[in-house]
Amino acid sequence: MTDAKTTRELVYETNRDVKWICRTLQRMEAQDEEFESRIRALEGWRAEKAGEERRVSTGSAGAGGGGGGIGGGFGRGGEGPA
Repeated sequence: MTDAKTTRELVYETNRDVKWICRTLQRMEAQDEEFESRIRALEGWRAEKAGEERRVSTGSAGAGGGGGGIGGGFGRGGEGPA
């Protein structure tokens, strides 16, 4: 009464295990692809948001600079040519 498995039983178990491992790896790869696409979408959103923030900050700086130049011209009063 030996509990040793036959070669046929070992091959069957190994084949079953390999199939399970392959299915598990396929699921993991699918999850990785999903995570990567979600990360790419988030990175794109962050880059877009950063671009909007840059546009807002440069736009306000440009308006401030132009307003200062105009204000400087009015502030001279009687210093201009007579």
